[in-house]
Amino acid sequence: MTQVDTPSTPSTPSTPSTPSTPSTADVAEATPGADTADPAEASGTWRRGRLLAASALLLGLVLLLHARIPNRIGNLGSLVETFLPWFGLLVPVLLAGAVLRRSAPAVIALLLPLVAWLNLFGGLLTDKAHAGGDLTVASHNVGAENADPIGTARALAGSGADVLALEELAAHARETYEKELAKEYPHHTVQGTVGLWSRFPLSDSRPVDVKMDIGPLGDAKPAEVKMVYNRGLRTTVATDRGPLAVYVAHLGSVRVNPRAGLSTGQRDAGAQSLGQALAAERNERVVLLGDLNGTLDDRAYDGITARLESAQEAAGDGFGFSWPATFPVVRIDQILVRGVEPKSSWVLPATGSDHLPVAARISW
Repeated sequence: MTQVDTPSTPSTPSTPSTPSTPSTADVAEATPGADTADPAEASGTWRRGRLLAASALLLGLVLLLHARIPNRIGNLGSLVETFLPWFGLLVPVLLAGAVLRRSAPAVIALLLPLVAWLNLFGGLLTDKAHAGGDLTVASHNVGAENADPIGTARALAGSGADVLALEELAAHARETYEKELAKEYPHHTVQGTVGLWSRFPLSDSRPVDVKMDIGPLGDAKPAEVKMVYNRGLRTTVATDRGPLAVYVAHLGSVRVNPRAGLSTGQRDAGAQSLGQALAAERNERVVLLGDLNGTLDDRAYDGITARLESAQEAAGDGFGFSWPATFPVVRIDQILVRGVEPKSSWVLPATGSDHLPVAARISW
């Protein structure tokens, strides 16, 4: 049989397949560092730092409600208010912790103390001084243990003050101050351990009781005995613009006892008595100069700050810290006014005292 070979149909060459386009998920999976956010990680950001958040909220409540902190135990409220501005330093510390922990709740919670602190002290961060003024007043606790009263007196005489109040005048140094200040200040009055020197005439000078003797024993002491350690005075300065009532005060010292806490009884009684004297003052224009042994944030001075305004808060630059002189952390030396306008307020250079002198310029 003859076999017939049938030619086979040539096969059609196959078309090369088009490579498929990789999906977005494939690209993300193959690309280093392109991992999508881990839901657990995002959730952890809100769970972390709960202690930091609680601390921030507590700090905010202390700043907002410091007046509600009771004084029943160791005068804790007054102690907190004395150093209240420094609580602001805890905000950046807590913020650093919140950033390190990557805690969103802690960062948000820090808004409360930040806003509270700025509300209390933000105004002190700017210079509010203005040019001009009719009278310059100054105050200085010269220190009973001041080893250089001559240098201190000469520095104060060159300060440009028209009215100068001195506190803690030691008996052995009184004559030195009177001699060194006589040329610049022809008028002065000393009542116990406080005095006032002035370029203008003085009248109606008298001591003011700031309760350095509390109780029956103090009440029984004769006036001449109390005058030796008297710490308050009131006088009238006959300025070119009219009479000005000036008070000088050195309130009782504050003691910190590890067991009893902050001891402020004598100071607080003095502040209350001084507030009553100011309330009874008939002169419309009043200046209070002195070492009040506390900051004006302390509730103990409510009777004073309700009637007079702080020259530093109204026209100063910064906090005006005055004690201790080597590294001031609080302003306990004050200038407060009523009926006159503070134009500027500042701290003078250090002397031989452990306090810094403070000064202000006022206008009618």
